[in-house]
Amino acid sequence: MYPKTIKSLLAIPLAVLLLLAAPTAVQAQFSYIINADNTVTITGLTAGSGGAVTIPATTNGLRVTSIAMNAFLNCHSLTSVTIANGVTSIGANAFEGCSLTNVAIPDTNLGDYAFEHSDLTSLTIPDSVTNIADFAFAVSDLTSLTIANGVTTIGEAAFADNNLASVTIPGSVTNIREGAFANNSLTSVFFTGSAPIADSSVFSGNNNPTVYYLPGTTGWSSPFASRQALLWNALIQTNATNFGVQSNQFGFYITGTFYIPIVVEACTNLANPVWIPIQTFTLTSGLAYFSEPLQTNNSGRYYRISSP
Repeated sequence: MYPKTIKSLLAIPLAVLLLLAAPTAVQAQFSYIINADNTVTITGLTAGSGGAVTIPATTNGLRVTSIAMNAFLNCHSLTSVTIANGVTSIGANAFEGCSLTNVAIPDTNLGDYAFEHSDLTSLTIPDSVTNIADFAFAVSDLTSLTIANGVTTIGEAAFADNNLASVTIPGSVTNIREGAFANNSLTSVFFTGSAPIADSSVFSGNNNPTVYYLPGTTGWSSPFASRQALLWNALIQTNATNFGVQSNQFGFYITGTFYIPIVVEACTNLANPVWIPIQTFTLTSGLAYFSEPLQTNNSGRYYRISSP
């Protein structure tokens, strides 16, 4: 496990002092304090509350703008949380140790350790989040992670000690800090933009993942963050022999860098496309041929290739 610092231990008495220093009100599931600007900070659950909860945009006519440090620390009764868009700050350790299996994150600044030790298995970071804080989702159960284009910094050990096998890093990311993805099950990491700042610890404790980057991006060399980096440049060869229908099969050649992974997808409606994966393989020699039986029950069938 990536080592946890003393910061999370020092945060607990500070939160207690905050609650004692301000008048506390109670409504529905939550306790809260009213700030000097007449906004509300959620400080915790009321007795007997739990399960799936929603942090509201307003309460008693006042805007809810933040969730306090340690607000739901070790709240095992909390299994799902939806946070209204008006909430712009989630404090350090706010949901650490909760039994969360689902969370909806709005336009929010995340505090350090905000969701550490949760039970989250799937997570989408929206494009409104620019900074993923240190240890924010560490020591959880993540197997699926989507990071929208908008995040610029991934903090220290932000996703350490999870179960991620593959992850895509958007082009907006310029800095990945120490151990950000340490101790997962990563075998591949896909970058859609230019090379960010990252040191050798970023992917430590994984299955020696390969890094893939796109044509037209800059700053790449191999190794990157102590891992092999390959150009992902797969192309369908529409002018090659065996392109199209032959022997009741439709097929085409794909070329690209040796050993890059490929997914062939298909859909039947480009106006409202639903792309279905058909085959996944590796360009072991920089060349592969895909084919499938001719689909006669569709008015049209369209293909594309992508990374896994």
